Amino acid sequence: MTRMQDDEEALRAVDPSGLIREAYAIEGITIQDCRVIFFDWAISHRAAVRTTEDIDLLLSVYGPAAPDHPMTQVLREGQGKTVEARGRRGGSRARRS
Repeated sequence: MTRMQDDEEALRAVDPSGLIREAYAIEGITIQDCRVIFFDWAISHRAAVRTTEDIDLLLSVYGPAAPDHPMTQVLREGQGKTVEARGRRGGSRARRS
């Protein structure tokens, strides 16, 4: 496999529904629209553990061609701001927080 094929395969795994790709294709998209799309992508994301690396991949693919695009800004904002999922707290411990 070539590097380009590897990148395409990795990109499909990171953005299987093409939400981020489509955001870059929408002319006149606003930063608010991009934040909604990013939030939708993040919620449906396959592995919260790899979110930072996946955002880095998205930026490396789409960012250089569109450095001033609102989605590029949103992805940059999303770098390093991931939160680990916490386990469910039940019983009296949940009512005390």
